[in-house]
Amino acid sequence: MPVNELLPRETIHLCIDMQQLFGPGAPWATPWMERVLPTVTEIVAAQPERTVFTRFIPPERPEEMPGMWQSYYRRWHNVTRQEMNSKWLDLMEPLTKFTPPARVIDKTRYSAFAGTQLHAFLQEYGISCLLVTGSETDVCVLSSVLSAVDIGYRVVLVTDAICSSSDDGHEALLKVYHHRYSLQIETASAEEVLDQWRTATRRTFGTV
Repeated sequence: MPVNELLPRETIHLCIDMQQLFGPGAPWATPWMERVLPTVTEIVAAQPERTVFTRFIPPERPEEMPGMWQSYYRRWHNVTRQEMNSKWLDLMEPLTKFTPPARVIDKTRYSAFAGTQLHAFLQEYGISCLLVTGSETDVCVLSSVLSAVDIGYRVVLVTDAICSSSDDGHEALLKVYHHRYSLQIETASAEEVLDQWRTATRRTFGTV
């Protein structure tokens, strides 16, 4: 569906966890990631200086995390930093070529806002609208989008630029985003937002 109104000047592209950790051959491989990567890249390329990438960073060892996260990483011990291949933390190619000017924020939780400087950075530059892409539809994208809604950001979710390791989870969440949160989360295709995004007034931001 078309976005409800034009993307304002106070918009950034929040690209969530498009990392090799979720790419082919990695333990948390997301099958659709390669499919949406060209679309995500096109959105980034249109305004790299207005893009913020997040990276999901597992702990060195499970005991560094609180509560149930310890059980989680005992199950997924092969993605703790003491065991994993460090290249899995890198952004997918060809996204790395956009940093800089695109910014990278590392996170240790599902939400891009949990324990990071993201909200403070967005507030510093008067950002009111987030154009959201990335991985996964029903995990880190979900958590980040709901955090953004709670804070009060306008959220535009690019439906063909998000992906999941679960087809059922992806489809179910698209329905939830579109119907249950329709007043606070707008859903649109890349085609519907790209013309606006390419021609939006360019802004220069400081470092995160």
